[in-house]
Amino acid sequence: MERQSSTVIQSSGRPSGRRTRAQAAHDRSAATRARIIAAAGPLFVEHGYLDTTVSAIAKAAGVAVQTLYLSFPGKIAVLEAAVAAAGAGADPRGQWLDDVRAEPDGPRALAHHLSVACAGVDRGYPLAAVLRAAAADPEPAGLLERSRAAALALHSRAVDELAEKPGFTGRVSLQRATEVLAALCSPETYGLLVVEQGWTALDWQEWTTRHAVVDLFD
Repeated sequence: MERQSSTVIQSSGRPSGRRTRAQAAHDRSAATRARIIAAAGPLFVEHGYLDTTVSAIAKAAGVAVQTLYLSFPGKIAVLEAAVAAAGAGADPRGQWLDDVRAEPDGPRALAHHLSVACAGVDRGYPLAAVLRAAAADPEPAGLLERSRAAALALHSRAVDELAEKPGFTGRVSLQRATEVLAALCSPETYGLLVVEQGWTALDWQEWTTRHAVVDLFD
C-alpha cells in the first residue's frame, strides 16, 4: 500500500512540474510580446509604418530580430497587436458589455458604451493615423479594413443590448443604429474635432453621446 501511495505522489508531481515549466515559458513569451508592442508603438507614431524597420523595433525592445520573428510573423502583425493593445486599455476590466447589459436606463447604458468606445479611439488615435497614412500599401490597407470591421462589431454588440432597453427607437434599423455609432465614435471624427479643431476628448465624447441619444432613443 505504501509503495502504491508513493507512486501516485510521484506521478502526480511530474505533470505539475511540466505545467510549471510550460507556464513559465508562456509568461516569458507574453512578456517579450508586450515589450515589443510597447517599443513599437512610439516608433510607428514617430517614423510611420513604412519607415519603421523590424530591426529598429527589436533594438528598442531589447531583443534580437530572430526573437521578434518568433513572437510575430512580420511588421504588420506588430502594428496590429499595438493597435489592439491601445484599444483594449480603454476597458481594463473587460466588463464593458456586461455593464451595458446591467444598466436598465437606455441613455445611461448608451453613455457607458460610448465612454469606453471613445476612450479606445482616444488612446488608439496616434496608431490609427499611422495606419491610415500607410493605407496605400496592401498590408496596412488590410489591417485598416479589419480595424473598421472590429469597431463596427463592437458597436453592433452594444446596439443589440441597447435595443432591449425601454425607449429604443423604432425609426431606424439596428444596422443603421450601429452605423450611426460607428460614424460618431470614429478616429476620423475624432481627428476632425479633437486634432484639427482643438476640442478636448471629453468635449467630443459628450457631443457624441448627445447626438447618439437623440438618434437611438425616443
